[in-house]
Amino acid sequence: MKKIFLFCAIVALMLSYSCTHQQQPQQAVAAGNEPTPVEQHGALSVQGRYIVDSKGEKVQLRGVSFGWHNWWHRFFNEAAVTKMAKEWKASVVRCSIGLDLDDNCYDKNPELAYATVDSMVNAAVKNGIYIIVDFHSHKNNLPLAKEFFGVVSKKYGNIPNIIYEIWNEPLEVEWAETKAYSEELIPVIRANAPDAIVIVPTPRWDQEVDKAADDPITKFGNLVYSLHHYSATHKEYLLDKARYAVGKGLPLFISESGGMLHTGDGILDMDSWETWLDFARENSISWVAWSISDKKETCSMLVPGTPADGSQWTEECIKPWGVLVRHYLQTGR
Repeated sequence: MKKIFLFCAIVALMLSYSCTHQQQPQQAVAAGNEPTPVEQHGALSVQGRYIVDSKGEKVQLRGVSFGWHNWWHRFFNEAAVTKMAKEWKASVVRCSIGLDLDDNCYDKNPELAYATVDSMVNAAVKNGIYIIVDFHSHKNNLPLAKEFFGVVSKKYGNIPNIIYEIWNEPLEVEWAETKAYSEELIPVIRANAPDAIVIVPTPRWDQEVDKAADDPITKFGNLVYSLHHYSATHKEYLLDKARYAVGKGLPLFISESGGMLHTGDGILDMDSWETWLDFARENSISWVAWSISDKKETCSMLVPGTPADGSQWTEECIKPWGVLVRHYLQTGR
C-alpha cells in the first residue's frame, strides 16, 4: 500500500505541472571521498553469469537510456549526462543510435551519429560513469554495424567506460541468426577493444534468452545477453524465461525496461516493475530504463518542450515515470 500511495501522490503532483522552459577524454576525478562508478570499479568483465569489476567483485549497473538519437538528438549532451550522473545517480547511460527510419538515422547521416557518440562518450567519461553504445536497429544491418563499431571501437577501445550493444531488439528471427550476426561482428570490436563487454542480442525484441541459454556463444568472453521488459505487459512468462537463463548460467543485461505496456504507453504497473527489480537485484543483473525523450507517452521521462540543456530541467519538466526512475536510482534499487 505504501508504494501505491507514493506513486499516486507523485502522479497527482506531476500532472499539475507543465514545463515552460524551452580528442580522448580524460577520466573524471571525484570531489571529496566519493568515487565515481568508474573510479570505484574500473574496467568491467564477465565471470560466470556476473559482471564483475577490476577487483573481481560483482557489479550491478543502473541507469537510463536516451531515446532514438535521430528524434531526440538535442538531449544527447554533456549537461543531460551530468544530470543523470550527479543528481539521478545513474552509473550507466545508453546512447541509442537509430537506423532505418528517417534522414537523421545512421544509415543516412553517419556524421550525426558519430558526433552524437563523441558527445555522449566524452560526457560519460567526464562524469566517471559507464556508457552503452547501442546500435538501435530492429533489422539485421550487419554491414552497417561492422562499419559503425569499427569506427567507434578504434576511437574509444582503450577506455574502460564503454559497453557495446550490437543489435537492439531483433524482430521475428531465430536465435541462429542473432548468434551468427554476433559471432561475425564481435571480432570487429575485439580488434580494438579486446576486453570490453559486448551485449549480445536475443530474438523477438530481446526476450528469448532461454534460446540463447541453450546454445550460448563460446568463441568469445566478456559477453552478456540482452533482456528487455515492460512490466505492465511482461510478467511471469518472461520472468520464467529469465529464470531459466539464469539457472543455465547465462549472464543477462536488462539494457531496456519500463514500468508501462510494451508500446511505451499506458498504465504504470509498479507491482510488476518491483518484481523485476527484485529479480535483477537478487541476481546482480544490470538494468537501464527507457527513456530520456519528450514524446507524449508514458515512457518518455520529459514533458514536451523540455529544454535541451539538462541543467535547466526543473521538477516541472520531469514526468511521473522519470520521477519514479530517479527515485529507484537514487535509492539503489
